[in-house]
Amino acid sequence: MKSPITSLVLLAPFLWACGATFPPPTQRMADAKAAERSAEELGANDVPDAKLSLKLAQEQIAAAEKSMVDGENRRADSLLVRAKADAELSIAQAREKKARTETEGAIADSAAQKATNAGQGAVK
Repeated sequence: MKSPITSLVLLAPFLWACGATFPPPTQRMADAKAAERSAEELGANDVPDAKLSLKLAQEQIAAAEKSMVDGENRRADSLLVRAKADAELSIAQAREKKARTETEGAIADSAAQKATNAGQGAVK
């Protein structure tokens, strides 16, 4: 009977070979780039916080592309997960800024309408 250690030593190269290849993260790349485009279209470059998050996403996408060229697909995959998260954060920050601006405008309109109504003798 062989010892478990001997079996492990003999099987280790085969186990390593099976896990050595990691497929290129093409779907993650597409997802990250789509999120990046969405952020740009929503005006992330006009909002300082969103612009920073978008820049981080773009840098990570570029680093992931380089990693894929170098055959480091696992690293590229990790970078793309983060890039997508940063791009989605940029989207949220751009939407938040837009919502705040619209809310402030609605409050100002409401105050102006209230003043107009009061000036015309409307009941408060």
